Amino acid sequence: MTLEEKASLVVGGGLNIPPAMRKNKMFAGMVAQPGTLAANTVNPVPGTAGNTIAIPRLGIPCIVVNDGPAGLRMIGGFGGQKYKCTAFPVGTLLASSWDKDLIFKTGQAYGNDVLEYGVDILLAPGMNIQRNPLCGRNFEYYSEDPLLSGTIAAAMVNGIQSQGVGVSIKHFAANNQETDRQTVNTIASQRALREIYLEGFRVASRESHPWTVMSSYNLLNGKYTSENYDLLTTVLRKEWGYRGLVMSDWGAGKDAVAQMKAGNDLLMPGPNQVSTIIQAVQDGKLDEKVLDRNVEDILNLILKTPRFKNYKYSNKPNTVANAAMSREAATEGMILLKNTDSALPFTKKTKSVALFGNTSYQAYLGGSGSGYVAVAYSVNLIDGLKNAGYVTDEPLKEKYKTYMAENAPKGGDMIANIMGGKKRAPEMPVTDSLAEEMAGKYDIAIFTVGRNSGEGEDRNLDNDFNLSSAEIASINTICKAFHAKGKKVVVVLNIGGVIETASWKSNPDAILLAWQPGLEAGNAITDLLSGKVNPSGKLAQTFPVSYADVPSVKNFPGIEVKDDSTVKRKVVYEEGIYVGYRYYNTFKVKPAYEFGYGLSYTNFTYSNLKLSSTSFAGKIAISVDVKNTGKVAGKEVVQVYLKAPKGDLDKPAEELKAFAKTGLLKPGESQTLNFTINAKDLASFNTDQSAWVADPGRYEVKIGASSEDIKQTTSFTLNRRTIVEKVSNVLMLPLAVSELKSKNQK
Repeated sequence: MTLEEKASLVVGGGLNIPPAMRKNKMFAGMVAQPGTLAANTVNPVPGTAGNTIAIPRLGIPCIVVNDGPAGLRMIGGFGGQKYKCTAFPVGTLLASSWDKDLIFKTGQAYGNDVLEYGVDILLAPGMNIQRNPLCGRNFEYYSEDPLLSGTIAAAMVNGIQSQGVGVSIKHFAANNQETDRQTVNTIASQRALREIYLEGFRVASRESHPWTVMSSYNLLNGKYTSENYDLLTTVLRKEWGYRGLVMSDWGAGKDAVAQMKAGNDLLMPGPNQVSTIIQAVQDGKLDEKVLDRNVEDILNLILKTPRFKNYKYSNKPNTVANAAMSREAATEGMILLKNTDSALPFTKKTKSVALFGNTSYQAYLGGSGSGYVAVAYSVNLIDGLKNAGYVTDEPLKEKYKTYMAENAPKGGDMIANIMGGKKRAPEMPVTDSLAEEMAGKYDIAIFTVGRNSGEGEDRNLDNDFNLSSAEIASINTICKAFHAKGKKVVVVLNIGGVIETASWKSNPDAILLAWQPGLEAGNAITDLLSGKVNPSGKLAQTFPVSYADVPSVKNFPGIEVKDDSTVKRKVVYEEGIYVGYRYYNTFKVKPAYEFGYGLSYTNFTYSNLKLSSTSFAGKIAISVDVKNTGKVAGKEVVQVYLKAPKGDLDKPAEELKAFAKTGLLKPGESQTLNFTINAKDLASFNTDQSAWVADPGRYEVKIGASSEDIKQTTSFTLNRRTIVEKVSNVLMLPLAVSELKSKNQK
C-alpha cells in the first residue's frame, strides 16, 4: 500500500450530507475534498453515520458504520431513503429485564436489521455508567452498576454479532455527561475507574469479543481518551487481551498522530486528518510501523464484514418478526413500581379507559440524537388500548391533539429536528371539570408522564427530573375525581431516565415504569396493564427521593475552566466508588425506589440457600430455590450481593456479584438457580499495590429481590489475604482528590 492509501484507510471517508447542511459548524472538516481517496469512495448506504475508504486496486471495499443504540438511525434528511427500521427498547429498559437470554434474542433481531440494510458495523451498544440522573444519554446506557452493564452489553453484542455484523461498544471511558462533552476533563481515581467505569467494558470485551470499541470524547485525567496509550493499549489490549479495532467518536480528540500512537486505529468520521498523518510519517514524527499496525487492525476488521464477503443485502429485514421481538423485550423490562390494592392488572370489568397526558397520544419510542430511530410506524398508548379492545374517549383525544398542535414550540434547530430532538408542547393541564366528566364515564384513568433527551446536552432539574406543576396538579386532580367514585388511577412513566417520584407517588393507585419501549410501545404497555404479561422488570438504577440525595450532585456537570484552550470544563469524581446503590446502601440514604426493585402480579418465596463450601478456595457455588406462591404465572429476578469484611480498603456495604432470571413459573412451581463466585468477585482495587486484592475474613452472601429486599443470607470465609491480579500502574490522578469514604475499613 502507498503511504497515502495507509493514511486514508485509518481515517474515515467523511460524511455524505446534503450541500445545504455542510455550512453547519457541526460538520466542519467532515466532508471529503475533490481528488482524494475519500472523495472517490461513495458510501453505498446513504443516510448512515460514515464509512471507511475503498481501495479498488487492492480489492479493499469500504465498510459502512451506523448508529444507534436502540435501532438503526437511517436518516432520510442526511441523504438516505425512507427505511423501515425497527425501534427497539432503549438500553435502560433492556437492562431492566436482567435477562441475558432475552437480550441475546433481541440482539439477533437487531442484527438482522443491520445486516439486511447493508451496514457492517453498528455503533452500539452504549454502556457508560449512569453516574448522575441528569446525563442526557442515560437512556442509551444500561445501569449504574458495572456488572449488570457489562453482562447485558455482552449478551447484546453476542446476539448482534451472531448475524455476521459487528458492533462498537462505547464510549470508552468515563463519558458520563453531555455538557461540554468534547472538552470536559474527567478526573477520577484509579480505583473508581477500575471498579466502576472500566469494569463493565472489561466484562463485555471478555464475554463477547466486540469487533470494535469506540473511544470517548472526553479527556481522562488530563488526556483525551482517543490519545491515551495507557487506556487503549495498556489496559484494553495488554491487560484485557482485546484483539479488535478501536475507533474514535465523531470528531473526537485533537492530535491525529497521538491517536495513532495510542492505538486508536480509525479516526471518524474523517477525512481531514489524512495529510497530517502523511506529513508526520515523512517528518519522522510517526513511525510507519505504528501506522502499519493500525492499518492491520482495520484490514482484519474488513475481512470479517458482510461487504468484504460480498453479501447481497436485501433492504428487506424481517420487520414483522423484529417488531414482535421488540414488543417482547419491552414487556420484559417494564417495571411495576406501585400497585395498591391490586389496581393492576385491569379486572374483567374494566372495559373503558380515560386517557390523560400528552404522551398517551404521542409516545416517546426512544431518545434523540444518535439514539433516534426513524420508524415506519409507531404504536401510541391509545392505539395499544384500542387494539386490546378497550374503549377510550375520542373527544378527549381530539382535545389533546388540538392542544399539542397549538402549543408546539415553533422553529428549532434543523439538525435536532432531523435527529428526533424536536421539542414538544408542555403538558396540557387537566381541569376539575374535565376530570369529573371522565370519572363519570370511564372505569379507570391513566395519566402518562413523558420525558425525552439525547446527545449534546444534559437534562434539566426543573420540568424534567422534577415533574412540572401542571403534571403534578393534573395527577392530583384526576386522582381526586376518580377516587371520589371509587375508581383507580394509574400513572405510566414513558421516560428515558430517572425522575423524582417521592413527592407525588402516594396519590395514584399504581405506577408502571414503561421507559421508552420502541415502536410497539402502546401494545407492550397494554400487555402489562391488561395482565397479558406479568411485569418482571427490576430497576437497574436507583430512584432517589430528591436530586440533592445523588452522590455526584456537587460534581455534575463540573466547573468551567477559563484558562485552558483545550479543556473547557473539569469534573472531579469525588464520590469515588460510591455510585448508585453502593452509596445509598452504605451511607443509609433512603431512596424512593432502590436498585433491583420491581413488583409483580404474583409472589415468590426464596429457600434452601446453599454454598458448596464455607471456606473459599478459588470459587464457591451458590444455589437457591425460588417458588411462585401466587395465583398467576410470573418470572423473578434473583440478585446475589456480597458484603466484604472490614479490611485495608474502604468498601461498600454490599455489591452485586451475580444475577439470574427464572423462567415463567406457574403458581406453585419452583426453580433452582445456580451461581458461581470467583476470586475476582471478592477483590477490590488497591491503588498502592496496583492490584485486585481480597481481604481475609467473613464474606456475607445476600440473596435478594432487590438491594434492600434480602430474602436469604449465608456466609463463607477467606483465610488469607489474596492478590487476585496485578495490573499496570496507569491512569493516575493528575491532582489530589478527596474521595468519599465510609467507615467500613480497619
